[in-house]
Amino acid sequence: MLPAMKLVLASTSPYRRALMERLGLTYEAVAPRFVEKTTEEIPDPRALVQENAVGKARSLVADHPEQLIIGSDQVVACEGEVFTKPGSHERAVAQLLRLAGAEHELLTAVAVLVPGGERAAKVALVENRLRMRALTPADAEAYVRLEQPLGCAGAYKFEQLGIALFDHVRGDDPTAIVGLPLIALLRLLRQHGVDPLRRGEAS
Repeated sequence: MLPAMKLVLASTSPYRRALMERLGLTYEAVAPRFVEKTTEEIPDPRALVQENAVGKARSLVADHPEQLIIGSDQVVACEGEVFTKPGSHERAVAQLLRLAGAEHELLTAVAVLVPGGERAAKVALVENRLRMRALTPADAEAYVRLEQPLGCAGAYKFEQLGIALFDHVRGDDPTAIVGLPLIALLRLLRQHGVDPLRRGEAS
C-alpha cells in the first residue's frame, strides 16, 4: 500500500498540473526527457498516444526510482488523419479548419509506473468524441490569435474559450479533454493504494 507516496507527474503542462491539484495529493511536476513518437513511427493513433504516455513516465525512472510516476499524452484523430500539437499559428488555423463541421476523436492516454521490479506500466486510454461547429477562416484566425493554442492537440483549449468552437461532446471523462483523465488515473492509483479520499489515513 502506498497512500502517502509522493507522486511524480511527467509533465510541466499547466493544464495537467491544475487537474492534479484537484486531487489534493502530494506530487511533483517534472519535465519528461522523452522525444515523443510521431505518426510516421507509429501510425495507429491509439498505439501512439499510449506509447508516448509510457515513454514520458519511463524517462524519469532513473531520477525517481522510489516514486510512482504518471505520464499522459493526447492526440486528435479525424477521418484517418492524426493531429498533434500544431506548434505554429498557421498550422493551428489549418487544424481548426480541417476539424470544423466534423466529429473527431480526442484520445488521451495515462500511464502509471510503480516502484520496484521492472517498473511495469499500467495504461488507460480514454476516448471522447467532439463535434466542432462550422468555422470560417476568420473564426479560426480569431480564435488562434486570442488563445494561442499552439501546444494543444487539435489547436483548441476546450477548458477555456475553445468551448465556443463546439456543437457537442460525448465521452466518459471530460477531464481527459483537458489533458489528464482523472477518472482513469484514480482507478489506476487505487490499484496501488493511493486514494485522495484516504490520504490522511495511516498506512
